[in-house]
Amino acid sequence: MKVSIKNMVCYRCIVVVKQVFEKMQILPVRIQLGEVELEEELSMIQLSYLKNWLSENGFELLDDRKMVLVEKVKNLIIEIIHGADRIDLTIKLSYLIQQKLKVDYNYISSLFSNTEGITIEQYIILQRIERAKEFLEYNELTLSEIAHKLGYSSVQYLSTQFKKATGFTPSHFKNLKENPRKPLDQL
Repeated sequence: MKVSIKNMVCYRCIVVVKQVFEKMQILPVRIQLGEVELEEELSMIQLSYLKNWLSENGFELLDDRKMVLVEKVKNLIIEIIHGADRIDLTIKLSYLIQQKLKVDYNYISSLFSNTEGITIEQYIILQRIERAKEFLEYNELTLSEIAHKLGYSSVQYLSTQFKKATGFTPSHFKNLKENPRKPLDQL
């Protein structure tokens, strides 16, 4: 049985979800962003407990096929942008999404836009900008290195998208006392 969970956006989320299942004395076969694989079906009582405990931790059990697909798209994008050392521009993300999910990209794109109110491309930009904010906050990389890591063709292109998304230039953002970063599940 596979259980789909909304708002699993980082590896700490996996740890929390694992603890929820341990609390229920259920050992998952596999846990990854947005999905838990179990050996057996859950009873109605177990599903009820699971929904409550997940909700207490900021997660949501998904049972709608379309919502599950949208969540898989989000998790794949997060994994690509926040998990990789460098985004590979030789592979189009639309192609990668279609290949990984084995669903026509036009269908995925339309479903995503209708459900989330933004396009997949806009969501990718938001994720890249949040990752850039993280790099800027840590102050370990130059703007040129950040642009390269995030797959931007130039520092200017990163700066333009950054300013459009945040209202700040990357340099101005870096100098703010409190950086207004957003949790990934709220993008």
